[in-house]
Amino acid sequence: MLNRTFAAAAVLAFVALPLAAQADVGKSGTEAEITGQVIDVNCHTTMGMSGPSHKQCAQACAKAGVALAILGSDGNVYMPVSSKAGDAQNSRLMEFAEARVKVKGIHRFANGLHTIEIKSVAAAS
Repeated sequence: MLNRTFAAAAVLAFVALPLAAQADVGKSGTEAEITGQVIDVNCHTTMGMSGPSHKQCAQACAKAGVALAILGSDGNVYMPVSSKAGDAQNSRLMEFAEARVKVKGIHRFANGLHTIEIKSVAAAS
């Protein structure tokens, strides 16, 4: 019985470890630098459209209110956010639509969503 209990505890610990590694960063977040491509979330996720040939479409969609985000080189999509209510972030990324950028800011991970509160954004080489 003791061996079975120990084995069950070991299995639970093994399963819980990856979940603990994904724990929320929290409201304060952490300083981060992300390199990736600015994407039009709608076209990228629903139609697989991206890249330089999609730049004008992405800019038009962003002007119409479709969210721009950053597809990080780590494969995660980072949604730009602001600590100020009603402070839309598309204008900060518009000129970089479908281009590679380097963003510095505060990274947060909550409820499965990566966000970045942008402090600076520049074209990446």
